[in-house]
Amino acid sequence: MAKKMDMKAMVGKGLGAILANQQVDEIIAQNDPRDAVRELASNVAMLSLDVIEPMQRQPREHFDDVALEELAESIKVHGIIQPITVRRIHAKSYQIISGERRFRASKLAGLAEVPVYIRLADDQQMMEMALIENIQREDLNPIEIANTYGRLKEEFHLSDEKLADRVGKQRSTVTNYLRLLKLHDDIKAAVKNQQISMGHARALAGVSDRAFQLSLLNQIRTEELSVRAVEQLIAGYQADRSTKKVKQDSRLPEDLRLIQDQFSSFFGAKAILKRDAKGSGQITLKFNTDGELNRMLDAIEK
Repeated sequence: MAKKMDMKAMVGKGLGAILANQQVDEIIAQNDPRDAVRELASNVAMLSLDVIEPMQRQPREHFDDVALEELAESIKVHGIIQPITVRRIHAKSYQIISGERRFRASKLAGLAEVPVYIRLADDQQMMEMALIENIQREDLNPIEIANTYGRLKEEFHLSDEKLADRVGKQRSTVTNYLRLLKLHDDIKAAVKNQQISMGHARALAGVSDRAFQLSLLNQIRTEELSVRAVEQLIAGYQADRSTKKVKQDSRLPEDLRLIQDQFSSFFGAKAILKRDAKGSGQITLKFNTDGELNRMLDAIEK
């Protein structure tokens, strides 16, 4: 039986010592893997790119090609300044926790191996670590953060409070991000593309009428409305709805209300469906500006 190696003697020759790929394999193979990885966690190791794989469904959804090329050029000159963080899956297989952008750029730069920190982490811990690292670096847009919070909450059955504790945020902060997941896809895209701010998105998330959401999105884009202005429009809209009871909706059966909502969503405008006992009726689409009318015409043409 192979004698266990003295990890502290091998790893501890200097906490900053850079371990080669072969040394990492040797340490893990001849010791308890979990104990070995714990010892390696405080050291930088060099791993071949061939044994590293990206995280599945990582928090960051978009990588800018131009920025990657620029990073690759920088790596060619200066190397990787901040090591990539990985977890060990099994022998000669590691998965990225944080640093996929550096990993991709290293491939473009033609590197054979990269410096890494090796960690122990289960699926939940891995996702949490990746999310926290990206948030701290401000690398994620609000929708990417919201999607990751949603995945953590659903996959690991966490309450908003538990989730907030795990990621080190206020519960109200986590809840506000989760509310973004209910927004129309067009609004999510506008947040991702920085056409509207997180403040705009939070205000729109408080509107249940998806057609009104889309109408406000168009106004924000065309009129460059501030968050405060949007909040005032929403307050006026909600006050108007509470004073004017729309009896039509209450008379419509569920299947017709669904059709009415589909028209509203498709055209991005308030749709009103009326039908009498004989089955005849009409659908009315309301618009307030020429811009809203043009958007409806565009929807028809598409």
